Amino acid sequence: MTAIEKTTKAESTGIILVDHGSRFAAANDMLEEVVERFRRSSGYRIVVAAHMELAEPSIPQAFEACVQQGAKRIIVHPYFLSPGRHSTTDIPRMVAEAAAAYPEVTCNVTQPLGLDDEISRIILNRIQDCDRNGHTCKICASRGGCMVKSTSSANLPAGA
Repeated sequence: MTAIEKTTKAESTGIILVDHGSRFAAANDMLEEVVERFRRSSGYRIVVAAHMELAEPSIPQAFEACVQQGAKRIIVHPYFLSPGRHSTTDIPRMVAEAAAAYPEVTCNVTQPLGLDDEISRIILNRIQDCDRNGHTCKICASRGGCMVKSTSSANLPAGA
């Protein structure tokens, strides 16, 4: 494939990143940041967020947004860790329902994040970040400090 063909394909391909959706706006806003970072780093022009439930944009709304931006092909990525019911059944069904309104558009759903050495590197980065920042990451800082800051198992929840 030539550079021109790659550019044309990226220009006419829409990417939808789908998470579960949350009642908490900050959780939904994070997917928008993931979308923006992916757009900048991937070379795809049409990248849209969607929430499976509980928030908008929905999968049908994201599908429509891609088509309105010129997508002739849409690839949906379930932004989930594991291949559970949502990523293997619910999201593909919802995507197929949304795609039915656009028979001229081809559509695929990828596997979720799953097993990948990059995820192991991210986990290690989070652990090192926790240590470097006195066990107060961005999430814990927003809650007033580490949720479990203990060196004794006596302070851990039962069964831990």
